[in-house]
Amino acid sequence: MHIPSYAHATIRTALPAVPTSRQVGGLACCLCAGLFGKELAPVPLGPGMTSGPYGCRPCLTRLVARARRTRDAARVQDAERAQAEAVAWARTRERYVAGVERVREAAEAVARLAGDEDIEPLRIAWLLVSLESAHAWATDDKPEPPAAIDADSALREAEFRLLLEMTSARETVADRLAYHVINQAAPEEPEVCAELECPEDCSGRHDTEHIDCGPDAVFEDLAEYGVVVERAAPAHAYDGEQAPSATPERQALDMSELLGVLAHFGIDPDDTETLVSVAAVGLVADAWRNGPLDEIHVAAGGPSDGEVFAQSVDLYRRARAALVAARENGPEALLAFQAVAADVDLPWAGGSRFTLRASGEPTAEFSRHVDDRVWFTAKVMREQGWRAALLHRAAPAVFRDPGHFGMPGWPAAVASAMERLTALDRSDAPDALGDLAAVEAALLEAPDRLGTAALDWIAARSLFG
Repeated sequence: MHIPSYAHATIRTALPAVPTSRQVGGLACCLCAGLFGKELAPVPLGPGMTSGPYGCRPCLTRLVARARRTRDAARVQDAERAQAEAVAWARTRERYVAGVERVREAAEAVARLAGDEDIEPLRIAWLLVSLESAHAWATDDKPEPPAAIDADSALREAEFRLLLEMTSARETVADRLAYHVINQAAPEEPEVCAELECPEDCSGRHDTEHIDCGPDAVFEDLAEYGVVVERAAPAHAYDGEQAPSATPERQALDMSELLGVLAHFGIDPDDTETLVSVAAVGLVADAWRNGPLDEIHVAAGGPSDGEVFAQSVDLYRRARAALVAARENGPEALLAFQAVAADVDLPWAGGSRFTLRASGEPTAEFSRHVDDRVWFTAKVMREQGWRAALLHRAAPAVFRDPGHFGMPGWPAAVASAMERLTALDRSDAPDALGDLAAVEAALLEAPDRLGTAALDWIAARSLFG
């Protein structure tokens, strides 16, 4: 007789604490004390088939039925509790997101007002102080979802949008107040009024709105206070030999240098279609593929090479669509890419069932890495414009991933791979690699269409170098 695992505890509870001699000797049922015979066969209860207590089939059937009813009732209760928790969490999340959204709108308004010269700097300062207070009240008591509910992407998206607006507001206010202090400390110059055709009530103080101190003034100024910052070696042309402490995010690269990098690798910066594609490759590489994913990839439960390849292709398309949308809708359009790239519960492309959460590896650092890189791209786009953000992401891609899907060099890489594939014995290859013409078309248009098994087979033979 098969005894399901969910009934073990119920049966153990029903066993007598002090069995009789007949029960110990296997002559009588340990549950009802009935004697075993032709009509009542013994069923061993373990630990072995010929040792331990014995029960009769009627008793065990009755206890299994009781355990099943108990289990089913518990499941119903768990489902009802989970449903109640989900409903309560939805209300809590809605209140929190609404509060965060109100602060985001306030931050957007503060940034706008900080640029209004008709509003006094002191009022702008108080607006920032009150905004920071509202931000602290809105985010300090962030609710945590119940155990039965996975991490909520709506919270992450709302907080990301708030972070962008708060950063913009802080920077705008800081810029306004810094120049206000400088202008107030500047000496009066009434002799300039005649040249500037100033009005009669001019005080003689002429405000400055922009000061360029050059790349080294801050280090010299800090040295006066005993703070010495080691100068980094100049980064030229993204040659991959940057100073250890320097990253693309921390370098103040001018536009001419970025344009020079692209021109050196044969990319026409005025070709918007190509520039967007190269930038999308760079965004996927910087935000998703390079970083914490490297450690997850090589772990025991990590994705295969084919799965990484398929997912990177899918994310490239999403990154490209987000960058195109950002031209009209602003940096917030990048959230569409960020939400998918950072989703640890999303099954990957190419028919894979792999998810980052199921890998068993820590994912918090991975999600932060994606959020940080997308946030920085949005920051560059907000401060320097859409084109500057594309140049910033495209420059690293041209030397790190020149042959990746989406790059101008991808067709040549496919042609070389097809030559190698044609010469190989494909008797053990997946069916998707049977028709070489279809394989070439898929590689050129959508490699993830081949499926992860085919891409793993290709990766194992290093067809792309």
